[in-house]
Amino acid sequence: MSGPVSLEALLEPFSGLPGIGPRRAALLAKATGGTRIVDLLFHLPDRIAARVRVDHPARAPAEADAVLPITTVSLRPKRAANTNRPYVEIRTEEGLTIRILNGWLQTAERQFPRGERRWVSGKVKPEGDGWSMANPDVARDPDALPVLEPVWRLTEGLHRATMAASMREAVSRLPEDMEEWADPPLLAREAWPSFPDALRVLHAPTAPLGPAPRERLAYDEALAGQVAMGLLRRRHRASSGRALRGDGTLRRAALAEFGHALTPDQAHALAEIEADLAAPHRMLRLLQGDVGSGKTLVAVLSMLQAVEAGAQAALMAPTEILARQHLRTLARLCGAAGVEVALLAGSVKGAERRRVLAGFADGSIPVAVGTHALFQEGVEFRDLALAVVDEQHRFGVAQRLELGRKGEDADMLVMTATPIPRTLQLTQWGEMQVSRIEGKPAGRQPITTRVVSTARHDDIVARLGQALDRGERAYWVVRAITGGEHDDSVAAEDRFAQLSRRFPGLVGLAHGDLDMEVREGALRDFAEGRTRLLVATTVIEVGVDVPEATIIVIEQAERFGLSALHQLRGRVGRGTKPSSCLLVHSEHLSEREKERLLILRDTEDGFVIAEEDLRLRGGGEALGTRQAGQAQLRLALPEEDIARQSDLIDIAHRDAEALLERDPNLASPRGLAVRGLLRLFGKEDAAAYLKAG
Repeated sequence: MSGPVSLEALLEPFSGLPGIGPRRAALLAKATGGTRIVDLLFHLPDRIAARVRVDHPARAPAEADAVLPITTVSLRPKRAANTNRPYVEIRTEEGLTIRILNGWLQTAERQFPRGERRWVSGKVKPEGDGWSMANPDVARDPDALPVLEPVWRLTEGLHRATMAASMREAVSRLPEDMEEWADPPLLAREAWPSFPDALRVLHAPTAPLGPAPRERLAYDEALAGQVAMGLLRRRHRASSGRALRGDGTLRRAALAEFGHALTPDQAHALAEIEADLAAPHRMLRLLQGDVGSGKTLVAVLSMLQAVEAGAQAALMAPTEILARQHLRTLARLCGAAGVEVALLAGSVKGAERRRVLAGFADGSIPVAVGTHALFQEGVEFRDLALAVVDEQHRFGVAQRLELGRKGEDADMLVMTATPIPRTLQLTQWGEMQVSRIEGKPAGRQPITTRVVSTARHDDIVARLGQALDRGERAYWVVRAITGGEHDDSVAAEDRFAQLSRRFPGLVGLAHGDLDMEVREGALRDFAEGRTRLLVATTVIEVGVDVPEATIIVIEQAERFGLSALHQLRGRVGRGTKPSSCLLVHSEHLSEREKERLLILRDTEDGFVIAEEDLRLRGGGEALGTRQAGQAQLRLALPEEDIARQSDLIDIAHRDAEALLERDPNLASPRGLAVRGLLRLFGKEDAAAYLKAG
């Protein structure tokens, strides 16, 4: 794929720019996360420092950097009283005391020669009878200290002046005109500058900036991502697969064993999956549903369709606890249809492991369930046609695509119990078709959620005792396993000890540091009623199904994410009795923490909670910039602009879909420009299969 010639200079290593030797190049690579000139240009300023020129420290504004003239009277080395670190103290005729932290006297004497006028820039603070300034910029000429100056993120050893000089060289490589990949009516409507102009004004501003330059670049990044996702979707739709058509006998037997009819949402999702499986192309589908929506049943029936067609199916879970939970469900439903299911995980060893591997290889075991061990070397399937991934850990796109390679043209179904806001659906899961289960199965009970202070701890324990006396079962969830010297998180082992004294013989303990057998034993004791109160960490967040549990207490709830709280709450309300969730918070809550907990109190709709979580968490982390396996959104708008960022992704999605519908090979003038855009944002692989031209 060849891009527009005008982009070539931006794709070259910045190590070739004047003044950038090996050491500086290494520092710039660490700060920017890349090695190309465009990677340096994409290292946008965190803010634009606005300076005010004044003629004396007394007239310096409190809220902004000042540029002012000074004349040095004296310099002397000193050490900080509290840290013993060196600094240089400079006194001036104007009553300003300048401190150069970690500075050297000889260097300071060159920068601030006694008796000579210099211009300095920084925050001026009142101090005694005069004023002070720390680590100012200094120049012989005030014009060298611009009124507007970008402030970039730096790394240790990389100074602002060095970054500024390197950035000037990078900006000089921007072409005067470039092929435009954005839709002209969109540019006109939003009044956005061109791509090069947006970068120029952000890295070298000459006037106060509005939102347009940042929005333009955030849109460009979103468009590159959406075009790449669109190309992936089209490649999968075009790739050869196999038609898996069954006669329905196994599915009917499993559903009869289940004992309930499918909900309308389950039936709709299953119909979409059945159609994909029966079609002669590979399926790549995301099944998303709220806690307790019945995704596993849909997955089991889909797997049995593959078995009816004479093939094998496998379900992978992120932990062995969850894999074993799935094994119990699959063994019951598939067993009723006469289909053998086997587990492969780290704990399966010796003769049993050899038996399972042989059964997968010769096809005598049609259904596999396990951890990532299913996809390791040495595991062979006779005919794996469907891979189901219970997706709690958000693998990257490339990792998801790898998982199906154990089977020739295997279809893939990914499940997630975390409701996904539309923005994340487009950015993190955009290569997939989506089925969504919004309703809950019949019989699921509503959950009353209350927000209470830890000051009421004794009252909570007393009421819990009354519930246990009535034969009810309850979870008590905390964040930490053991107490820490520097952390005030409530520890599971401490709470277990306290509650065991209060309710002897009735309390179990489950957390991640326990041996698998011990933890599984605690969960089994709770499920079978030998214990009635389970103290646990978030190991119970998924894969624990105890219909008799009617109460969950979540301590220090403000320290959990909204999605985690919603998942935990979903451990109750699974039986026939009304259920309750107590969100117990620390005594002093911030307004933001209070707002988050009230969202949980006021709704059980996981999709509403997910959208609110995205709004409250902001753009960076929530949009996947820190998710393992995800491409980082380097040019996303600041967190306070998350709503606008979501709008831009939506616009880019519609724009990309319309473009690929009209120009699937990106061969038009705009299509060729978009090819260049993909190269700038490192998306070449997504478009590699396009025909030349």
